[in-house]
Amino acid sequence: MAYREHKQDHHFINNERLEFLGDAMLGAIVADILYKQYGNKQEGFLTTLRSNIVCRSSLNKISQDLGLDKLIRHAGAITTGHNSFMSGNAFEAFVGAIYLDRGYKYCYRFIEDQVFQKHLNIDAIAKQEKNFKSTLIEWCQKYQNRFEFTQKESRDNKNTPFFHSVVFIEEISCGTGNGYSKKESDQNAAKQALKRIKQDKELLAGIQNAREKRRKREKVNKTSHQQST
Repeated sequence: MAYREHKQDHHFINNERLEFLGDAMLGAIVADILYKQYGNKQEGFLTTLRSNIVCRSSLNKISQDLGLDKLIRHAGAITTGHNSFMSGNAFEAFVGAIYLDRGYKYCYRFIEDQVFQKHLNIDAIAKQEKNFKSTLIEWCQKYQNRFEFTQKESRDNKNTPFFHSVVFIEEISCGTGNGYSKKESDQNAAKQALKRIKQDKELLAGIQNAREKRRKREKVNKTSHQQST
């Protein structure tokens, strides 16, 4: 999000630094609130719930509910892609500004009173499955599958950096995804991989075969190493 501050010298300023600060403060405050509210829940539940609350689509909705989207000034036309996150970015900047102006305690009360109580249904969010990467990792660990996420950075036609992720399970490409952050592209790749694993029996069989072949190689290599020593 950017706007022209001084038209005569074409000087642009933006809210990226405030977004950075607001993102950090929002994550800390949400974690603080959830830690107190769910005293009997484990770390995995709290991490997933926090991720669901501070994800871009959720922040976009909160920003629009608060009317921040109507106050945004920007350079150029709003397009799909990165600019679709503009409302959420504005909310992060708003949180950062509140923290700088009034401090942590006031910022905490604002998030708790104006966001949690008025614009979030925590119980409904807790039931959502948005952390596809964590779900995929848990599945791989359950069946002892090797996995790897790779990312490649590119730039779109507005020179904005974006990422392309590929998730490999037992060295088999299972899902791809794009995003304007590594986290977003990994999530999209994991989402596609989970869908394919559930629907594509041949892919699942290929993963299982590759896993068994790897285990046999590892067993042979271990036996050879023991004999040589």
